[in-house]
Amino acid sequence: MGLRTTISERQRRLGSELKQLREKAGLNAGEAAGRIGMSRGQLSHIELGRTSVLTERLLDLCSTYGCTDEPYVEALVAMSETTGRGWWSTYKKHLGPSALNLAELEAGSVALRMHEPMFIPGLFQTADYAQAIFNSPKLGFENIEEALKFRMERQRILTRENPPTVHAVIHECALHMRFGSPKVVREQLFRLIELARLPHVTIQIYPFSAQAYAALIGNFTHIIPDNPNLSTVILEQPLGFHYLTEEDQLRQYASLFGHLAENALNPVDVSLAPEAHSVKDSLALIQHLLYTL
Repeated sequence: MGLRTTISERQRRLGSELKQLREKAGLNAGEAAGRIGMSRGQLSHIELGRTSVLTERLLDLCSTYGCTDEPYVEALVAMSETTGRGWWSTYKKHLGPSALNLAELEAGSVALRMHEPMFIPGLFQTADYAQAIFNSPKLGFENIEEALKFRMERQRILTRENPPTVHAVIHECALHMRFGSPKVVREQLFRLIELARLPHVTIQIYPFSAQAYAALIGNFTHIIPDNPNLSTVILEQPLGFHYLTEEDQLRQYASLFGHLAENALNPVDVSLAPEAHSVKDSLALIQHLLYTL
């Protein structure tokens, strides 16, 4: 079987996890490969995500490394056996690997934690708001038509059967950014209120009046699958996505999100009676901004 020319984040992650297990076991690649009748080159390609690994071989490797965490091993097997094909596959010719990786990771998630200081998160954007962002000349977006369709399709995760829990902390700055006309912005703010009605969606606004803590963090998405050990934090940067997968990094970003949520306004809750909003909360701030448009 030939080596892959394009490696997905899932494939890279599987190889990385196996490499970490080997290193924790104190084995070099040659020693580990020899114990299961594999060449060092074959194991190196697997660890780099360049080629697949048979389930039997994967289980042999985990056994050789002394890994007895059955749920974790089962999750690795699931990662190796999945084809990686989904609705996002039809966009391979039009969009880069970062977008496809994001969709695949989201599809396998049970929880999403997002912080956005400048934009409404993509999963919450209206088509007109997203179009206004894509049309911003200095942001340099390409394949705008396909990118817009892709973004709208990603949002189906919010209404699928057994959707992930989604918790977003959005800085007040993002609510003031003028992408499109006042009408577009109004519709986008109403969309946030509408989405907050979903029982699995929590939206908090981080106000200007709070500590400047949020400004020091930047945007990130913490994607949590069934096995939280295989979570991923994605940092979106101008030249693509940066993936954080190490245990310490995941722990730190979980803590960061906790601090953000703690310092943000109470979540948007349309079920409360009007008088219950006498204390400043996220819904009251959004309604105030709607009044000014």
